[in-house]
Amino acid sequence: MSERPFADKIAVVTGATRGIGAAVARALGAGGAHVVALGRTQGALEELDDAITAAGGTATLVPMDVTDYDAIDRLGGALYERYGRLDVFVGNAGFLGPLTPMRDVELKDWDKAVNINLTANYRFIRSLDPLLRMAPAGRAVFISSGAAHKGRAYWGPYAITKAGVEAMGRTWAAETVTTALKVNLFNPGPIRTLMRAKAFPGEDPMTLPTPEEAAEAIVAMCRTDVAETGRLYDFPTRSWQDFRSPA
Repeated sequence: MSERPFADKIAVVTGATRGIGAAVARALGAGGAHVVALGRTQGALEELDDAITAAGGTATLVPMDVTDYDAIDRLGGALYERYGRLDVFVGNAGFLGPLTPMRDVELKDWDKAVNINLTANYRFIRSLDPLLRMAPAGRAVFISSGAAHKGRAYWGPYAITKAGVEAMGRTWAAETVTTALKVNLFNPGPIRTLMRAKAFPGEDPMTLPTPEEAAEAIVAMCRTDVAETGRLYDFPTRSWQDFRSPA
C-alpha cells in the first residue's frame, strides 16, 4: 500500500490540539491528507501545524469551540467553496465532565457534556454530510467510549452522551448505506491521555497505549478500502464489534 494513502484528500479532525485528535491529525497529514484541524487553543494548533509540516504534510488551522454551531455551518460552506468535497471527518472532541452521582450533576455540566459530545457532532453531520457524499469515498469516524456500554456508577453525563453518539453514528450510517460514505465508531479504551489521567489519577500512564497507537487504527478506518459502515472498532480487542439487540 502507498505510504501516502491520503494524498490529495481533505480531512477534518475535531479536538485536534492534544491526545488522540492531535495524533490522528499528524498521521493523516503524514499520509498525504490536507488536514483541517479544529481546536480551541491557537498555540497548540500552531504546534500541530509545525509537526504536520515537518512530516511533509499541510494543514489549515481552525480555532473553534465546537459549541459555536454557527461556526460549524460556516466551516461547511468554506470547505465547499474551496474544495467542493470532504474526504474524511474524525469527530474526536469530547468532554469528560464530573464523575459524580446523577443527582449531583449540575445543569451547566450536563449541558456542556450534551453540547460538546452529542449536539456538536449532530451539527457537524448537518454541515458536512453533503460534502462527504460528494467525495468518491467519504469516511467518517466518531470517537466513542467503553463507558457507553458499562453503566458504570458516577459516569452519567459522559457515558450517556457517548451512547448517544453511537446511536447517532449508526443512524447516519443506515441513512447513507446506499452511498459511498462509510460511517463508523471507535472505542479507544484506556489510552495515555490527559482525560484518562483526570478520570484515573492513580493509574500509571506508562502502562497504557499511546494516542499514536490509537491514531494508527483510526486512520486505517478512514482508508478508501474500508467496507464496514455502522460498526464499532474496539481498540482494546483490536476487532470490529457488531451492535446487537438483546435476545
